[in-house]
Amino acid sequence: MGETADSKEVDSAMPATTIDGHRLNLTHLDKVLYPDTGTSKGEVIEYLKEIAPAMLPHLSQRPVTRKRWPDGVDSDFFFERQAPPSIPKWVRRFSVRHQDRAVDYPLVDSTAGLALMGQLAALELHVSQWTVVKGRPGLATRLIFDLDPGEGVELYDCARVALAVREHLTASGLSSYPVTSGSKGIHVYAELTTTLDSEPSQFAQKIAKQLAKDWPDLVTATMAKTERSGKVFVDWSQNNPAKTTVAPYSLRGRAEPTAAAPRDWSEIEQKGLRQLRFDEVLERYRSDGDLLSKSLDSLHTYRSKRHRGQTPEPMPEQSTNGQGSDSVEELSFVIQEHHATNLHWDFRLEHDGVLVSWAVPKGVPTKPGTNRLAVQTEDHPLDYRTFSGTIPEDQYGGGRVEIFDSGSYVPIKWETGKLVFELHGDRIRGQYALINTKADHWLMHKIKKADERPIPSGGGEQPSRVTTEHSAPPHGLEPMFATLRPADYLETLAAGEWSFEGKWDGIRAVGEVFDGKLRLYSRSGLDLTSTYPDLAWIGPALGEHAAVLDGEIVTLDAHDVTSFAALQNRMGLRRTAAIERAAEKYPAEFFVFDILFLDGTSLMKKKYLDRRRVLDELAATCEGLTVPARLNGNGERALDESRRRGWEGIVAKRNDSPYLPAQRGRSWVKVKNQRTQEVLVGGYRPGKGARADSLGSLLLGVPDEDGLRYIGRVGTGFTESALETLSRTLKRLSRKTSPFSAELKPSERKDAVWVTPRLVGEIAFTEWTTAGLVRHPTWRGLRPDKDPDEVRFE
Repeated sequence: MGETADSKEVDSAMPATTIDGHRLNLTHLDKVLYPDTGTSKGEVIEYLKEIAPAMLPHLSQRPVTRKRWPDGVDSDFFFERQAPPSIPKWVRRFSVRHQDRAVDYPLVDSTAGLALMGQLAALELHVSQWTVVKGRPGLATRLIFDLDPGEGVELYDCARVALAVREHLTASGLSSYPVTSGSKGIHVYAELTTTLDSEPSQFAQKIAKQLAKDWPDLVTATMAKTERSGKVFVDWSQNNPAKTTVAPYSLRGRAEPTAAAPRDWSEIEQKGLRQLRFDEVLERYRSDGDLLSKSLDSLHTYRSKRHRGQTPEPMPEQSTNGQGSDSVEELSFVIQEHHATNLHWDFRLEHDGVLVSWAVPKGVPTKPGTNRLAVQTEDHPLDYRTFSGTIPEDQYGGGRVEIFDSGSYVPIKWETGKLVFELHGDRIRGQYALINTKADHWLMHKIKKADERPIPSGGGEQPSRVTTEHSAPPHGLEPMFATLRPADYLETLAAGEWSFEGKWDGIRAVGEVFDGKLRLYSRSGLDLTSTYPDLAWIGPALGEHAAVLDGEIVTLDAHDVTSFAALQNRMGLRRTAAIERAAEKYPAEFFVFDILFLDGTSLMKKKYLDRRRVLDELAATCEGLTVPARLNGNGERALDESRRRGWEGIVAKRNDSPYLPAQRGRSWVKVKNQRTQEVLVGGYRPGKGARADSLGSLLLGVPDEDGLRYIGRVGTGFTESALETLSRTLKRLSRKTSPFSAELKPSERKDAVWVTPRLVGEIAFTEWTTAGLVRHPTWRGLRPDKDPDEVRFE
């Protein structure tokens, strides 16, 4: 039936209409598609043509599934994915591979395309939450909750749940907007402008389950229809990449021509809420414009507070909504001294095409360990980076504005509620963290150097370096470090005064256990907990104990030897699905070799042997906790044993040594079986042949008193995934000048592409040459657990 209808309509000899430069045969315009109201196909097409400016942004770059009623809504309908042969060639297609077949979906990105949908009686247009990016399915750009009322439930009940959803999203740093679906329920959307702590579908499911727990008589998160009677089903599954949702402004195939209508939250709060017909939606659009563009346009608030022509501030028409230059150019920041009613400093970071902004009453901190209140304000346009002048006193923000400092910045972590970045300005430089404490209040913290760390994780409190008794474990302790020595140094260690342990080829981590939960932190203070979910069992395994543990996160090869190469597959992952796949293939273990705190008592002043005794006793009560045994004999025998077992080396510890956080002294000594060196990447040479699309070698350096000293280049040891990651990351760090302190020889700098030295890696090599270069280097991998400031000559 559907194809026959297509053929009749498209082959009609009626005069063609030109829309957007495309000729369409719009036939049978008097055909009634909604018998109850007498609404014709011509009226449907006119609606789609007029609503197109508001509707197209929510269809563009999204494959469209159509629900068609060729003979009107009182007859049968059918779903259509594949673009039929009758659709003109100017309608772009996008192929999606399903389990059983590949489907070429149409992409509706023009008024002509919308009119064509009306001609085909495709009344409902359903789209995914992801968009097509560079010819491939991209990530989800929005989150959606479909609030579906069960039998006996009113739209008002859905509105109550929608308001609760909004509260959860706001708490997660996400702005949301409601759409009455045109059918029975309400859709709540949120733009994904920040990184979630899990996949969108899982994130939405968590909120849905919490709502069902809070309101068991009103809400269900269960898909079974038998559970929906008398309740609102919070459908979180719409965020699955395979699912689609009716697009905002789309008509619905109901008895009346209702449409999915964007609403204001004030409407949702009112009684008498109802679904809107397409003519009502169109009238609202004519008088008030597109509510969604106001919700999604992050500069809407900025413009609403200012009057064009009455202030010298930049006044753009609309923000770029995430289409800024973040991925191509250096990101910028600006600090403006604002002499308003109360003197303050406005701090702004370029992100997603706008300047995310905070007012800092006491100014950006310049000394490590200083915390300052920062109140988030409305996003500002990018042009505000260069603004200085006097805002009239009768205008919003009236007073003199002067640029205090500006420059570029490198984002290190951009997550909901926590931002970490490095500023490169003329007056303000270094790493900073912005931590959301409540609503629009943030804590601005200058991150301490390697010997002063850590970063606070929230709540406005400084992490303490506690060495006395506590009821709760101290947070943010940095581990104690060992000094590298040659093998013959072991001969100088007095017999009976030292203990020896294996040196494990992994990531140093401090584990904090409290209330049955484990949090893992790298030596630089980064939270590693979500990256290694397969270690979460340690928290409940320790039961009611509160402890701080020092150890190494490792992966083991087939011979139960720690493998740094395998661990590379676990490092730097952010997406939950990728983390779970890596955890299954490369399971992690936490080798615990010291304990700093247990059940209200700090152990850091205790002797090493006493701490080990406590740790061994704790391990005996915690099944599965790995505490590697100490090695027997003297240093030489211990080193021989490590070589026989294929370990990285050994660590010697004085039996009477206390635990000294963040310090590197003589009481802990490490000896390696293979020479390694942490390095900074200062440039690269493009690849050739099989590597023509990536890189050929990396140009390496190590900081010294004169700057970044060049130590050679490495071109071996890369996996395919490592090459892909490095190529993508290095392009974002490119610069015009060499970062090395001395000029390289012509043969060394040939074809070089320079980069800002922010990437920390590790190489293995045989020896140093007389010229201070590494001989026969091999790439071991990136070290995201290390900060550039920590890199020094071994």
